[in-house]
Amino acid sequence: MKPLVLLSLENDGGDRCVDILNDNGCFGFVECRRDPEDPSGWRHVGLVQSGFADAQSAIEAARCGVGWMATV
Repeated sequence: MKPLVLLSLENDGGDRCVDILNDNGCFGFVECRRDPEDPSGWRHVGLVQSGFADAQSAIEAARCGVGWMATV
């Protein structure tokens, strides 16, 4: 079963986002991107980072680990 996306935080340009995930009570995040010329939509930029106790902890880790997230 795929993790549930709880929240998607996009950058101002709309071409990057971080999804906050819940995988059976284990929280995590993944950075994604989309290219306007690619009709398939969002793609993962890196690996899912997981093992956080709650969604807020995953958001804070994303702010530290994903450069553009520091301003979100």
